[in-house]
Amino acid sequence: MFFHQQKLQYNATPEAPDAVYARKLQEVIGGQYGEITVAMQYSFQAWNAHIPGKYRDLLFGTAAEEFGHIEMLATMVAQLLEKAPLGITEEAVQGDPAVAAVIGGTDLQHAIVAGAGARPVDSMGNPWSGSYVTASGNLLADMSSNVNAEMQGRLQVARLYHMTDDKGIRDMLSFLLARDTMHQNQWMAAVKELQADGLEQMPVPSNFPQSKEATEFSYDYYNFSDGATAAQGSWASGPTPDGNGEFGYKDQPMAGVPMPPPTHPDARFYGTTEVPNRVEKVAGALQDKLNRE
Repeated sequence: MFFHQQKLQYNATPEAPDAVYARKLQEVIGGQYGEITVAMQYSFQAWNAHIPGKYRDLLFGTAAEEFGHIEMLATMVAQLLEKAPLGITEEAVQGDPAVAAVIGGTDLQHAIVAGAGARPVDSMGNPWSGSYVTASGNLLADMSSNVNAEMQGRLQVARLYHMTDDKGIRDMLSFLLARDTMHQNQWMAAVKELQADGLEQMPVPSNFPQSKEATEFSYDYYNFSDGATAAQGSWASGPTPDGNGEFGYKDQPMAGVPMPPPTHPDARFYGTTEVPNRVEKVAGALQDKLNRE
């Protein structure tokens, strides 16, 4: 059950309107690594969790926090648009290059579709997509993915911080940066704890027997590039992080195997093959009769 309390987690008030910056903030609302993504990702990971306890509670709690971050950003966007010049006349644009530049950077759907409000889109107007969400039911895989999501999100907020001098916006972003710092660290701690608790190990999924994989290829780095320095990395020699093997280095790819011949699907897929077209037509007609479709 969700219950909404009409308070913001933190301040979200700009010093001045700025329609262009409102559009920029849309990236961390509805972009691939925006707040909608992490709120939904942590929610679905919690709903898909198969064990009760601290990990599920961690997911539910952080998901709820992220919904609050969406609210803060949406509130900030609405205020940035509240008195922004979204209806400049053509004469004003032509007479002032600065105004023309501002209008050129606004998201017109903020005005036309949302009535001076935020939208569930990225900074280019692309709708938020559920395909951004990772929720596999495997907590080690999911929480490792969460580390990346928070890293990418913090990276984008850090870039946005330097795109404005507005003290109110920077104040809100400083809070979001701090929470991203916490979330990066909490997911990394959870990844380690999952392994220490014996619930999951590397490689994921750890309960799939490695004896069923081609283990001769499990721990060798094959150099598929003409760069020569990959051999200097810790992934080229020494023990593997999963503790199950030793890294090896091969300075070139495996020899490979012959390519199988081109496929010849049912003639009614109408793919082009070396079979004469008239033969394909006859084959298709015959198949129709035999299959009685």
